[in-house]
Amino acid sequence: MDTLTTINQRHAIRNYTGAKPTTEQLKQILTAAESAPVAMGQFERYHLTVIEDPDTLAAINTAAAAAFHGDGGPMLYGAPVFVLVSVDANGGELSNADYSSAAIIAHTMALAATDLGLGTCYIWGAVAGLVQSPDTVAQLQLPAGFVPTCGITLGPTTEQYAPRPVDEHRIGVTQL
Repeated sequence: MDTLTTINQRHAIRNYTGAKPTTEQLKQILTAAESAPVAMGQFERYHLTVIEDPDTLAAINTAAAAAFHGDGGPMLYGAPVFVLVSVDANGGELSNADYSSAAIIAHTMALAATDLGLGTCYIWGAVAGLVQSPDTVAQLQLPAGFVPTCGITLGPTTEQYAPRPVDEHRIGVTQL
């Protein structure tokens, strides 16, 4: 796919076959993450955790569901892989630039997954629930001071990416 086609066809996938991406596909997605821009070029402040272990995925789902009072169903949608993006909080609060850079990393991985024909979905709510469970966060073996911010699910899907109409006026635009 070319870039504009990939952007147009990307959409949230919440149905997975259960198979994992190949080693080569995962490598390409992680390389895409490494290619994403981050604020001030401070790449050392970001960390990716590739979670494939079913027990760890279940623990994240449980923590997320508990934060939402059991509402929301399986918050990782049964995906066989979850890539978590964490940021070094430097002992303080995360900034807008920190969250934005983490989101750009996740988006770059999602575009790469789309281009490879893999299903992917941005994960925010489950991560918000995850951070409320220190025991589950500890299972992730994050570097000291790093805080989970967002992530994406990954896996083969039976859904197909196809062109979609885009309302060119759904976002307001002011040109000066």
